[in-house]
Formats: sequence, structure tokens, C-alpha cells
Amino acid sequence: MDVGTFCAQSHVLIVAGKGGVGKTTMTAALARMASRAGYSVLIVELEGKSGLTGAFGLEHDLGYEEVEFHASAPGQGCVRARRITPDDALVEYLEDHGLRRISKRLVNSGVVEVVSSAIPGIRDVLVLGKIKQLERDGVADLIVVDAPATGHAITFLTSASGLVSAARGGPLRTQAADVVELLGDPARCRVILVTLPEEMPVSETIESAFTLEDKGGVQLGPVIVNATDSLPEGLELSAEEAGAGLDVDPAHLRALEEARRFRLERHSISAAQIGRLAQDLPLPQLLVPKIDSAGIGPAETDTLASALAVAVGALVPEAPAP
Repeated sequence: MDVGTFCAQSHVLIVAGKGGVGKTTMTAALARMASRAGYSVLIVELEGKSGLTGAFGLEHDLGYEEVEFHASAPGQGCVRARRITPDDALVEYLEDHGLRRISKRLVNSGVVEVVSSAIPGIRDVLVLGKIKQLERDGVADLIVVDAPATGHAITFLTSASGLVSAARGGPLRTQAADVVELLGDPARCRVILVTLPEEMPVSETIESAFTLEDKGGVQLGPVIVNATDSLPEGLELSAEEAGAGLDVDPAHLRALEEARRFRLERHSISAAQIGRLAQDLPLPQLLVPKIDSAGIGPAETDTLASALAVAVGALVPEAPAP
């Protein structure tokens, strides 16, 4: 599958995963990959101070107003970003419904906290409702959402369906129903789960995937397996075989052999977890190699975007519906 086809499948990609698996980094890499293919991209950050700006070389945190991360180049699209909070979404919602004068006063008085205590899930529906509005307005070819970590992400993505069931009518139920419609339509929105090739993250990803499908009617895209381990060429040879004919200190050979065996063991564990994920969760996988870097900046984001593009190219296009 080519990158353009992949990016055109849904207008919104919601990227979720357990803390520490590289969810935000993959959000940045997906956005950069799409922009290279000529798509205009809007990244939506929900939690703040995620490191997303650093991935594009900016030092300050995101705010409500859009920031341009990466300008358009010939044959490429731009990457913009903004942050959305429940308070921001509520202010806009009230202003859109003729309550501009009191909107900010209500927010500053803490009404969101009061309402959220009385109506569980309202904060998430407000944010998702704003994302739904951005998608309907066509503000970008692709919207990539850096979702909360998996625990909160499940609540975040299933709260709307709960409100639809609980509310009998009115604007709140309408908003929640619109969100459910967005999340359930793969042509509009898909959720991309990110994991590591390790036992705990893989187990949590499998459990989260089925929970999201069962409780939220969410449409899942391919799973990104981040930091996969690839074996260097020649590692199949023992240290003794590799050093045959050379004058190498036996102690050095033993140390090299221990390191080789450790690397082979790590690779075996990684491969086993990738296999378990494929067996227990029947979704395509995008394997992204581990990069040796102390931090993620623009160069690393470009490298990961290239790796994602290669992984997307290995996907088999979906057969058209009969």
C-alpha cells in the first residue's frame, strides 16, 4: 500500500498507547510521513507538555492557537498543531450557541468541573466534539490526535457511547451521538494503537483493542510496534568464529560472545511478542525499528517517518467491499 492511499483512508487518526511506548513520537512521525506525501496535517494535542513540539524542533508548549510545525515544500504538505482542552471546547460550544457573553465567565467559575461531576464523560465528549467539528470543517487533509495514555484513552473513546445511552435527548445527546458516528466510521476516523515488542505492552494493547471495539464501536487501524529489534549482519556467527585467524584476547572474545547471546535473546523475545500480537489481535502491524538517540528532534522524526513509510508500503491493500 502506498502512503497516499493509507493517509486517504480516514480523515482522523487517533494515536493511543500505554505510557512509555512512544505514542507521541509516533504521532509526530505519522504527521511527517503524511506531509511528505503531500497532505496538509493538523496535529491535535490533548494533554500538554508531551514532547510533541520538540519532535519538530520547537521549545515552547502548544496552546489553543495553531502553530506551524513544518511549512509546505514543493510536493509536500504542511504540519500544523494545536492543543484542545475541555475548557476551550466548552467556550467555543457556548459561543456557537449564542452564549458568548457568559462563556468564559462560566469556564472561569469552574462550571466544567461541576458539570463533569454530575455528567461523567462530558469532558471527553466536549473535546471529541471539537475534533468532530474540525473534521467536518475540513481544516486539514488529515487530523492526527495524540490521545491520552491507554487507561484514560479507553474512557476518552467510550464515554460518548455511554452518554448516548444515558441521555434521553437535547444538545448533549446530539453531540455525543455525532461523536459516536465519527468514531464508528472508518472513512472518517480510525484509532492507531502503539505498543512495544514486550510482554506487558503487548498484553495491554490486545486488551485495549477488544475493549475499544466492544464498548465504543471504535474502528481500529494497524498497530504500530515501536522500537523493534533488528539483528546486525553477521550476528549468527559466534565471537570465536568471527575472530578466527585474528589475534584476539580470549577475555575479549568471551565478553563479545556474552553480548552476542544477550542480543540474540532480546531479538528472540521481541519476535515472540510480535508473533503473539499477530495471533491474538488480527490487525495489520507497522514495525518501526528502534533508533539510538538520547532524544527525539526533527532529524529523528524524519527517520521514523521514513521507517513508517516503508512499513506502510508492506501492507496489503484491503479488498473492496462486495
